[in-house]
Amino acid sequence: MGNTSSLLLREDEIAQIQEKTGFTPNQIERLYSRFTSLDRGNCGTLSREDLLRIPELAINPLGDRIVHAFFQEGTGDSINFLQFMQVLAHFRPIKKNKDLKLNSREQKLKFAFKMYDLDSDGKISRDELLAILQMMVGSNISEEQLTSIAERTIFEADQDGDQMISFAEFCNALERTDVEQKMSIRFLN
Repeated sequence: MGNTSSLLLREDEIAQIQEKTGFTPNQIERLYSRFTSLDRGNCGTLSREDLLRIPELAINPLGDRIVHAFFQEGTGDSINFLQFMQVLAHFRPIKKNKDLKLNSREQKLKFAFKMYDLDSDGKISRDELLAILQMMVGSNISEEQLTSIAERTIFEADQDGDQMISFAEFCNALERTDVEQKMSIRFLN
């Protein structure tokens, strides 16, 4: 069923969201419709459980980590539509000379880094990397192979010898990766 209390956003709300996220008015309205359909309590916010009902997130091995990204820095137990859109903006394709800081290469890398930095201490440890690898591959690879991959990754990325990967080292390791393409989702107009 979803939220029927407010099926339309006001023009000024759309303009504000467009300015902060870079989405077109049509995309905003489509995503608002999706947002309200997930809002089972008709309260104008979504909880972690609401987001985990999205089938693509429910089957994604990193679904919990992705949902966790929506609830950063003081959002509490629920997010409103603007907060929802600001996270989604990280996945907008970058358009040359026209984009916001929110979905720049650096912001996409910060978002990805947070997926690995489980304790939010600004570093990716061997154990954090191992935990993420386990989430991604499950039991398809042996524990010894996963440990070897984690240790090799730390060895190759760690430049200061602290046995951890800082954000700068993470960026450096992904220097030749097309992050802009890999972290972009095509949103229908």
